Amino acid sequence: MKKTTNLALILIVGLVICVSPALCATKYVGASPEITAYIGGTNEYSPGEDATIAVVLQNGGTNWLELTNRGTIASEDAGTTAKLVKVGLGAGTAPIVIKTDPQQVGDLASPGKTTVKFTAKITQDATLGEYQLPLTVTYKYLDNQLSDQPTTTTIENTYTQVSTVIPLTVKIKPVVRIDVLNATGSNLVVGTEGTINLTIKNTGYEDGKQATVKLIRNGNSAIIPTDDSVYIGSFPRNGIVACQYKVAISNDAQAQSYPVDVAVTYTNAEGDTATSSTETIGVPVAGKLTFAVTSPPANITQGTTSVIIVEYTNLGSVTAYKAQARLSAVEPFSSSDQTAYLGDIPPGGKATAQYAISASSSAAPGSYTLDTEVRYRDALDNSQISDTFRAPVTVVPRPASDTVIPMAIAAVVIIGIIAAAAYYLIVVRRKQ
Repeated sequence: MKKTTNLALILIVGLVICVSPALCATKYVGASPEITAYIGGTNEYSPGEDATIAVVLQNGGTNWLELTNRGTIASEDAGTTAKLVKVGLGAGTAPIVIKTDPQQVGDLASPGKTTVKFTAKITQDATLGEYQLPLTVTYKYLDNQLSDQPTTTTIENTYTQVSTVIPLTVKIKPVVRIDVLNATGSNLVVGTEGTINLTIKNTGYEDGKQATVKLIRNGNSAIIPTDDSVYIGSFPRNGIVACQYKVAISNDAQAQSYPVDVAVTYTNAEGDTATSSTETIGVPVAGKLTFAVTSPPANITQGTTSVIIVEYTNLGSVTAYKAQARLSAVEPFSSSDQTAYLGDIPPGGKATAQYAISASSSAAPGSYTLDTEVRYRDALDNSQISDTFRAPVTVVPRPASDTVIPMAIAAVVIIGIIAAAAYYLIVVRRKQ
């Protein structure tokens, strides 16, 4: 009896040993990934906005049939794992430009999720509403069926390719959007200050409250706002406002158009402070105000002082206010009267100045130029000074009559001296 019991125990242990490997092998049949997606964070965007759309990809696949004790070989992949996942986001009919190409995500097990980011640009003319962005997801998964398996100890892995499109909802929210209807400049001249006048319209779908229109320097533009904000209060949809700004024009600018940016800050319907997209406009700038001497060369007699008349012409496009001219006299000239008041000179206008100039007697007859400049006030009463330019003068020789008379006088004096000396000698000899 004891021997029989021991034999039974040996058989049981042997069976357990043989069966144990099969107990460790588990196989799932009929399982597949279940891929869903949604936009993480906000899905509301503004026209003209640069956006990053964060797409959350989630795998919620489950196993609905589990087999054990069927064989000794287990599958390397679970049927619920989405393998070699690739994700691409399209714009569909939405006013959005998707800048990121489809991306490889890799494997996504279940349960699990991952985030894929796409760079996008909302178009400036995007209209209010909801839009569907098609998200294309491709992957493959292990699709083993019982009928596909030839034996209980052999597994043939069969993968199924899947491509699915998941719609993602985005919203274009109402905002203030500006359209600059008109932009004009006044007295915009290189090196001076002037004004810019704007007429802007709210073409968006938001009624802006407590609105301020800002003029912003565009990079290194030559137009530099000095008064950059105009408070306009209410700025309703389709509302039109006019604004004026004081600006400075840099000294190294040229006669051409330069960019300047315009934006509106306002309080939206939720009570938050918002800023519209920026609109860039071009404003023409005139060249630096210049003058020229347009009178003929003034004559100065050698060795005398002459009053010369110099005519100045405004070659610029704006008025020079309270202008004063200065003439620099250098050898062989001199003067104690080198400044003259010209008054207001409009574009193309002329004004004359008078200067008392002396030419030394050693000045060689011929043509000369003297440096001159004009100091004036611009339209905003800032003091300005022109570049130095030239005033032509001519030194003429003294008339012959001016030299004969002095020589005759000198001769008479000499004769008188000689006569006096002779008289003195005769009188002295007689006394001796």
